[in-house]
Amino acid sequence: MKLSAFGQKFTADAGITSLMDDLGNAMASGDDLIMMGGGNPGHIPEIQQRVREILVQISQSDADMRRLVGVYDPPQGEKQFIAALAKLLSREYGWDLTSENIALTNGSQAAFFMLFNMFGGDYGDGVHKHILLPLAPEYIGYADAGIDADLFHAVQPDISFTDAHEFKYRIDFDAVEVTGETGAICVSRPTNPTGNVITDDELAQLETLARRQNIPLIVDGAYGTPFPSLLFTEAKPIWNEQIILCLSLSKLGLPAARTGIVIAAAPTIKALAGINAIMNLATGSFGAMLAEPLVRSGEILTLSRDVVCPFYKAKMQRAVAAFTGAMDDAPCRWYIHKPEGAMFLWLWFPDLPITSLELYQRLKLRGVLVVSGHYFFPGLPEDGWKHRNECLRVTYSQDDERVAEGLRIIAEEVKAVWVEAEAAD
Repeated sequence: MKLSAFGQKFTADAGITSLMDDLGNAMASGDDLIMMGGGNPGHIPEIQQRVREILVQISQSDADMRRLVGVYDPPQGEKQFIAALAKLLSREYGWDLTSENIALTNGSQAAFFMLFNMFGGDYGDGVHKHILLPLAPEYIGYADAGIDADLFHAVQPDISFTDAHEFKYRIDFDAVEVTGETGAICVSRPTNPTGNVITDDELAQLETLARRQNIPLIVDGAYGTPFPSLLFTEAKPIWNEQIILCLSLSKLGLPAARTGIVIAAAPTIKALAGINAIMNLATGSFGAMLAEPLVRSGEILTLSRDVVCPFYKAKMQRAVAAFTGAMDDAPCRWYIHKPEGAMFLWLWFPDLPITSLELYQRLKLRGVLVVSGHYFFPGLPEDGWKHRNECLRVTYSQDDERVAEGLRIIAEEVKAVWVEAEAAD
């Protein structure tokens, strides 16, 4: 079978493909694997009960059932949800929003594919623009989203040590270059994979750089503010027409509903709706209709703040304690990135004798699925910084006992690697 350049690129091996294959195959096989690789959210009883109640209400209404499964939505997305969301965010945060500023996509991954290729790549006049990632490591799903090659330019971070076994990445603004060849800036907040939360001041500096070049600042808020609010530090909800804010219903507890939300200037939303029509005809109604009562009442914000955030903060604290205890007497240096949000621990083992990919493979043989850190550095050279091969991303969203067991096995395997290396010397 002969494929076009597009076909060859999007059927080649990719980090996100490997991650989802591992996740899907493990779930389907029923094998007793400890799932610490994907970003599947935990099951929060209060959220599931509220969703169940809404489903019952929809099922009892002929009109709502028709909206749910029987009609196409406009390419921009389900109109009642969009109107309710614009009203809520304008009321709560003073944002100057109308329905023309919001579009829905079939998941955030689809949103980023469209946005990255709208603002990056070949402009048809000999100009090729890139997407600037000012803080690597970044989300694994960005890496292969460009139709054109070399879509991303990333900046190696500053590293500061915040405790005996804790560190934090910070944007190295001296190394951030926004030029005429930059199509957009993109940052996730909190950052997947590390749980890093850039400060309000850092976000303002990035906005200033974007404004000078008249390009958008894309903020991936899939884990962030105003919802689902998986934040363990202060972070202000920020939007204006220089910013494209991308939200999601997945981490609220609706990953299967595949509902991405883009908040942007009206011309950007109009362009997204046009691409939506070509790619999908329309977006699915399911997630929007489930969430609309929560948005209309403002409950989506209180549930995020009072239920979802405390749920994950407690799980994070238990995971950190479990790994810290398991690494007692380890014959190596080890660090956890300061966990400020999301649902991941980012583990760093300086001078790891094997690559993080090899460590991932060893852990997989022991029934623990994690993600090798090397996938999370799109836009940086593959060689020249060994740090990228010394890290693992670990999800702590699932059952606490299973997570603790997985972290214990990771610690055992890391210790074994050093013992083997010392014996070989």
